[in-house]
Amino acid sequence: MVPQAARRERPGGVKRTADGRTRATGRTGLRLRLRRDRTLILMTLPALLLVLVFHYIPVLGNVVAFQDYDPYLSDNGFVAILQSPWTGLDQFERIFSDSAFWRSVENTLVLFLLQLVLFFPVPIVLALLINSIVRPRVRAVAQAILYLPHFFSWVLVITVFQQIFGGAGIIAQTLRLHGIEGFDLMTDPGVFKFLVTAEGVWKDAGWGIIVFLAALSSVGNDLYEAAAMDGAGRWRRMWHITLPALRPVIALLLVLRVGDALTVGFEQLLLQRDAVGPDAAEVLDTYVWWNGIRNQDFGYAAAAGLVKGVVGVGLVLTANKVAHLMGEQGVYRK
Repeated sequence: MVPQAARRERPGGVKRTADGRTRATGRTGLRLRLRRDRTLILMTLPALLLVLVFHYIPVLGNVVAFQDYDPYLSDNGFVAILQSPWTGLDQFERIFSDSAFWRSVENTLVLFLLQLVLFFPVPIVLALLINSIVRPRVRAVAQAILYLPHFFSWVLVITVFQQIFGGAGIIAQTLRLHGIEGFDLMTDPGVFKFLVTAEGVWKDAGWGIIVFLAALSSVGNDLYEAAAMDGAGRWRRMWHITLPALRPVIALLLVLRVGDALTVGFEQLLLQRDAVGPDAAEVLDTYVWWNGIRNQDFGYAAAAGLVKGVVGVGLVLTANKVAHLMGEQGVYRK
């Protein structure tokens, strides 16, 4: 027997015993890992550089949330930041005492809940339906039809809905022929949030099924055949084979969707804001744009955006923790 203390570990993932034999330790040194993965590292460097330049460096601009920032103090934006007076937490005090800010938060959360309940399950259902189509040609045509609206701009999507549900749309004209006046869902604040959700479903539900179809493609037919031989019908096979295969993907997308809860569609809502009024259409993104771009209150808008970002990070971490408690990986492992 060789004493445990007599064994020595050497760097590089190799353990040498006292009798001269070697075996892998399961641990690899940093230098060896860099040498082994240098090709992959070089491939990812351009993407990392883009993320650094366009995502992380601009984060430093959040310093204007603590200033009375004036971009006209200098022709150089960086110099203008250095010359702008500091206000501390005054901008945040203005935000939390502004009723318009809390109204935008309320509208954002209501839209998020509607989209989570009415929109999130739709791609899953569509993926299950397409996956059940036996003929490949029919399946390809169905996928193409469902994907197509994703490539439409929001201007075109809203125009299509205007031609159907607007005051001069097909439904309003048909009702007017039968003596019914006043139909115009596009300017009705009461149904606006449901209308926005319907627009999102029509535009992006088909595109959302791509991830679920990819997950379903990894399920072997032998599982379905074995279940069919055991007497399981179509619904039983879907419940015990298909849905468990989709569960990790559903958990991951749900975590990402919760983290993106405060972003419910900027362009879509901005285009319809004047039609229904800010009380119904103002969300955090349009609130930040209106104050920062239109009113040129850059420090105030940056503070509102910073609050949104911090809350979003907290939601991601909380949702990911819940996913771990449910036995799923989530966005990252424990």
